[in-house]
Amino acid sequence: MAANHIADSSFFVALLTERDRDHDWAVAQAARHPRPWKTCEAALSEGFYMLGSSGMGALTALIERGSVVSAFDFGAHANDVLQLMTRYSNVPMAFAHACLVRMSEILSDPILLTTDSDFRVYRRNGRQVVPCVMPR
Repeated sequence: MAANHIADSSFFVALLTERDRDHDWAVAQAARHPRPWKTCEAALSEGFYMLGSSGMGALTALIERGSVVSAFDFGAHANDVLQLMTRYSNVPMAFAHACLVRMSEILSDPILLTTDSDFRVYRRNGRQVVPCVMPR
């Protein structure tokens, strides 16, 4: 089992939205991967935006319970994040995705929970696959 579980906004949306096509997958992963799930503020911002007012309370509750923690300091990793965004500008790489990839580089034994297939394209530490759990 991974030491650091990193969560993308797409995981939060799938977990907290019953009508999401990946909801059952996310519920199963939530049971399988222990909390707290680490993320970045950019992914939280995306998650709140995508969930809208109807899902805001559920994500807020996860944060308040300590199930989700922001564990990334962009200021300390700005150059690396911006380099990733430049490297993957053809995808293009979202700011939140760059932060999450950087988290996978600096945290020991990481695994990323996501429904976003772009993470299959991204590489950490140059050429390493980003360790992910995704539905397809």
